Amino acid sequence: MSDRWSRAGERSRRRADEQQRRYRRGGAHRSATDEWDDYEDDDTAVIPRYVDEDEPAARYAEPAAGYDARYDHELADAGYPDPDYADPDYADDYAEPEYERTGRSGHRYRRDEYDSETDIEPIADEEPEPATAASRGTRAGAASLREAQRGSRRGAAKSAGGQKARGAGRPARSGSSGGRGRRTRVASRKAAERQRRRRNLVVLGCVFVVLFVVAGGYAGYKFIRSMGGPEDFDGSPGPLAVVQVHTGDTAEQIAQTMVEKGVVRSSGAFYQAAVRNSGITSVQPGYYAVPTHSKGIDAVAALLKKNSRVGNVVVSEGRRLHDSTDVNTGARNEGIYRKIADASCVGTGADKKCVTYEQLDAAGATADATALGVPAWAVDAVRKVPDRTRQLEGMIAAGTWDFDPSGTPEQILAQLVSESAAGYETTGLLQSGATNKLNPYQTLIAASLVEREALPQDMSKVARVIVNRLAVDQPLQLDSTVNYTLDRTEVATTDADRARKTPWNTYAMPGLPATPISSPSLDAMRAVENPAPGPWLYFVTVDKQGTTMFAESYSEHLRNIQRAQQSGILDSGR
Repeated sequence: MSDRWSRAGERSRRRADEQQRRYRRGGAHRSATDEWDDYEDDDTAVIPRYVDEDEPAARYAEPAAGYDARYDHELADAGYPDPDYADPDYADDYAEPEYERTGRSGHRYRRDEYDSETDIEPIADEEPEPATAASRGTRAGAASLREAQRGSRRGAAKSAGGQKARGAGRPARSGSSGGRGRRTRVASRKAAERQRRRRNLVVLGCVFVVLFVVAGGYAGYKFIRSMGGPEDFDGSPGPLAVVQVHTGDTAEQIAQTMVEKGVVRSSGAFYQAAVRNSGITSVQPGYYAVPTHSKGIDAVAALLKKNSRVGNVVVSEGRRLHDSTDVNTGARNEGIYRKIADASCVGTGADKKCVTYEQLDAAGATADATALGVPAWAVDAVRKVPDRTRQLEGMIAAGTWDFDPSGTPEQILAQLVSESAAGYETTGLLQSGATNKLNPYQTLIAASLVEREALPQDMSKVARVIVNRLAVDQPLQLDSTVNYTLDRTEVATTDADRARKTPWNTYAMPGLPATPISSPSLDAMRAVENPAPGPWLYFVTVDKQGTTMFAESYSEHLRNIQRAQQSGILDSGR
């Protein structure tokens, strides 16, 4: 038995010597002899396994130098990863203690990253036999063999590029194709990621460059425009255009309207000229005729001319729709249609355009009352008017009105009627029936009578007389209703005129006339809506100063008529 141990130890020493010589020839930086001496007296050497004489001792001997490399190739060919390779992304996994199997004897060695290379604790697959004196020499040989193997590995690692072991004191092994493949894939992924990041940065940079160029170009364009001023028309102006200035419009808003109507080329051209002209603050809401294709400064000047305003009409209190002639003076009393026709003219000379009196008269007789702007509270009564040319009487209120003269006659009348109706309604017309027992249209008719018969200070009393007579079904007998259908009018009327029956003559019939007989003022409207309290049934104007006397009885009324005759106010021009 001791001879077998001696022969095994001798063979181990010879292999160690051979391995040492190879190691020295390999160009290792550290002498293998030094490491051999370190382990010469190491009592921790693994005791070789007992081998029976019938089995070759070489089977249980320590593996020869170079075995680990062959073993690595076999593992790599079988698809196992290189145990010595550690991916940088998983470096922490290698900090834990690990085991290494070396040689075919199956011994495993646990390496601790905090221990030196010499602190290796052998873990045998089976409990070794107790050491004897005969086996001590074999221990030294086995230790020398292991040290030589480790030296060979370190030399190979250093000669392959001086790579450091990823584990605690473990040299990197060469010849592992699986490790190289994995490193190649990791490197490829990182290279692709870097390339993708570079590509994204390039695209983002291009976008910023394009935005910068566009912004710079726009800023340059604006700067050039500002240096040259706003766009403006050149050459001669064009035909007139009607421009509306609304209530509360600023110079900037007027400029925008000018652009929309083709008067100026840009709002800036008009605005710059407007703010330099103090007269712009005196412009009133309404319609103005201004030449198209004008320079900004010329458009402002045209707007401020006295005759530039168009479509502005003044309807006086008590005015009728149609013209009439005064019996005493022979003068023509212009009706509302005539006033509208004169205010509708745009331009001068051969270019002058107007809506005519006849066109307005024909438009006012249109059967569709709603198309003419008649409100709902009057539309039924208007449709029943026997004379279609008079159906809009009283529907255009007294006051100052602006209309678009470029519109058709129907459009002009509809604008004036609808705006007048809104004005009437502000007086409380729709609620007046609770006091005077009249509907809104009847209230409008009664107000027109008050307007033609009384001065403002007497309107509420005259309204009371009308309401009281209507309440007892007594004819109103008002001369103003007789004059309404006459071409020649005067305060005094003849017996023949009073005897003629018409839908408006209140001497020939009881009740209110078919339509209003004029455009009442707001004072007349309020008077009828809230008439003064009193028992009066009669009134008469007794002098040319307009003094009016009121009476409850007919006898008292006759005395007042005598007083009026004495003053000459009732004398007829016919």
